[in-house]
Amino acid sequence: MPIRKYIINPINELEESGKLTGVLLVVATVLSLFLSNSNYGGSYLQIWENEIGFSFLHKSILHWINDGLMPLFFLLMGIEIKLEFTKGELSQKKQAIMPVGAAIGGILIPAGIFFLINSRQQVFIAGWAIPTATDIAFSLGVLTLLDDRVPFSLKVFLVALAIIDDLGAIIIVAAFYTHELNLAMLLWAGVVFGVLFVLSRLRVKVSLLYFAEGAVLWYFILKSGIHPTIAGIQLALIIPRELAEEMEHVLTKPVSYIILPLFALANTAIPLSFSLGDSLINTLSLGIIFGLLIVKPLGITGVTMALKRFKLGSLPEGVSFRHILGLGFIAGIGFTMSIFIATLSFDSESSTNLAKLAVMHKAKCDTKSLK
Repeated sequence: MPIRKYIINPINELEESGKLTGVLLVVATVLSLFLSNSNYGGSYLQIWENEIGFSFLHKSILHWINDGLMPLFFLLMGIEIKLEFTKGELSQKKQAIMPVGAAIGGILIPAGIFFLINSRQQVFIAGWAIPTATDIAFSLGVLTLLDDRVPFSLKVFLVALAIIDDLGAIIIVAAFYTHELNLAMLLWAGVVFGVLFVLSRLRVKVSLLYFAEGAVLWYFILKSGIHPTIAGIQLALIIPRELAEEMEHVLTKPVSYIILPLFALANTAIPLSFSLGDSLINTLSLGIIFGLLIVKPLGITGVTMALKRFKLGSLPEGVSFRHILGLGFIAGIGFTMSIFIATLSFDSESSTNLAKLAVMHKAKCDTKSLK
């Protein structure tokens, strides 16, 4: 049948190869930019501003996606972090040193360079964390395109690095993007977390119970002033490992094929009311593009080689300096996480849009370099 031949079979092939999430993100971004700047742009932009919900919780569709659905993405990331540290590549100190060091170098050095570039632009300085992120879905998709041209151990190294990078992003969001705290709500969140802790210690393995408690935790975290994605991480870290594996299986497809594309669709709805070239000639865009395209790869490569030089760690079997440099450029694909941090960084819509455009322009450079 034509539908199976031209639609279903290609989708299945993309899913099996690990490229489907990246393709969906690109399609969602292109579609969103097209609609935002078409004759129907005003109506399309208004869709994301429409408010829905309940009397005690009323938000725009955009906020429901960023505050309501993205915690599930962070729950999945938290589960993957938990599993890596308990039985994966990061469970042994010797294996963990290299990707941990590489990830730290890929976070701190781009942040420092961004600070230097924007030191006299206080309006942009809050975006310092944008060039520190790695998009694990896009990065793995790009590495998969190389097939057998890179050793399998390099893919494992990238997964470990990206997971540590995500952990860094989570810490950054919690520590630096919380503005006002409601201590009463934070106290209630602590009570709910205590209940989750007791359930975990008792080895209760009922997924729905944890999801229900997690939803209550999410509500109190949201109302406390801390970004609610932190609730996803807290839930991931507290659930028993056996249940974490079950939840990972349940969450992977909905997060990869629904939540992340929907996030891209909503957060790249940007009307281009100015010249695209002009939008990139500013210190904010320069700090993001230069940080992701050049500085982050150099930070990852530099720290990795320093650890090897001083014999504090060893490269995976079959991996050379050339592989690490190439991996550094792939890890500089920040897309989803960089756009997410951009949405938290600025009160000004124009600054947020400039940051998003810079992230997307950098992604475009990555696409061209692969051709």
